[in-house]
Amino acid sequence: MRLGASGARVRVQGANGAGPLESEVLLDVLGSRQARLNGERLRSPEQLRHRLRTLVFTPDRLVVVKGGPAARRAYLDRSVGRLLPARAALPVEYAAALGQRNAALRRVAAGASSRDALQVWTQAVATLGQELVAARLEAIALLNGPFREVAERLGLPGAGLSYEGAAATPAELEALLARDLERGTTGAGPHLHELAITARGRDLRRLGSQGEQRLAVLALVLAEAAALSERGGGTPLLLLDDVLSELDDERRRALAELVSEVGQTVVTATSASALPVRPAQELTIADSRVVRTT
Repeated sequence: MRLGASGARVRVQGANGAGPLESEVLLDVLGSRQARLNGERLRSPEQLRHRLRTLVFTPDRLVVVKGGPAARRAYLDRSVGRLLPARAALPVEYAAALGQRNAALRRVAAGASSRDALQVWTQAVATLGQELVAARLEAIALLNGPFREVAERLGLPGAGLSYEGAAATPAELEALLARDLERGTTGAGPHLHELAITARGRDLRRLGSQGEQRLAVLALVLAEAAALSERGGGTPLLLLDDVLSELDDERRRALAELVSEVGQTVVTATSASALPVRPAQELTIADSRVVRTT
């Protein structure tokens, strides 16, 4: 957003498979956003995640590997939405039921409600939690093979994904009720689970170098692109921002080979010399202008 401006607009026009595509996002200085897709105003900009097959790498995505478990759970749930669109609403539905149960726990602890009021939310958390864990496991199964292959080609051998945690049953939640009432929160379920990202048995969050963590995030993006392509519906657009700056020449060439296999990719770099191969199209941005140089 320009200094002194009240808002900004981002518009993309192109083709999505055989049909035209036009997407627009409006931003204002107060932080609100509006999104349109082919003229249709979307309920929220988040819908673009599911309606546009686009995957993004930016340096701040390293939080998926080096951050806390919540960052990996959020990544995995976004992948569930893209790979298994029929179950895209599960994370939101589970979070809503969990919030209701936690609120009911606090009311019971304060003497403002009876334990009977908890039962419906305990059952909802258990049922939705089981469905969410099943969806997460299916998404990991779809990602694991491509992730291992891509990571190997990028110089990170022995990479893998595994899910740590099991869905809580109503009986297990009831067994924890005394502790949950004391703490005011639900002490078991997929909101506490972990996605382990490893290489040769090492947890990359704790024992991986910055370079290995970067390669793992990049491999996740490319693996999901491969998984989406295999499931049909067209190849996703890849947006890779500042992806080359910490890669050596060999890994840059490996990346160039990989992205050439999955469809259209937009790569940003501070210099054209950083690109290991000649791009199909080169755009130079200077002084707020975009110039096509090839």
